[in-house]
Amino acid sequence: MAAETESWLDELKWDGQGLIPAIAQDEKTGKVVMFAWMNRESLAMTVEMGRAIYWSRSRAKIWPKGEESGHVQKLKSIRVDCDKDVILMSIEQIGGIACHTGRESCFYFELGEFKEGSQENSKHWQAVEPVIKSPDEIYK
Repeated sequence: MAAETESWLDELKWDGQGLIPAIAQDEKTGKVVMFAWMNRESLAMTVEMGRAIYWSRSRAKIWPKGEESGHVQKLKSIRVDCDKDVILMSIEQIGGIACHTGRESCFYFELGEFKEGSQENSKHWQAVEPVIKSPDEIYK
């Protein structure tokens, strides 16, 4: 069984640090809610446990999504791109919050004044999604 487990992991293209990018997409809406990194161990754990488990580069450790917040990502399906160097997970986001800022998605900034021919100085990043729950309430 161990050889079979290693085989599918060996088929992936890991970066120089032994990581692979992972995108979490809401299974119902198709909305991308998060991007993070996985190593071999976290990806194997994700598949085995049926929930997203990432590698935290800043903390240099395995990071089960929702371990502090309770906002677990239940794995519904997992795919890899044609180059086998990016993971795409279809997930159910428990609590409807994926971002540590208390928002549905980590991708809540949008480039404002993004129009053809607009002046460079008129462009700016603006938050376009509301905070669902204050991070102070989430991370007591």
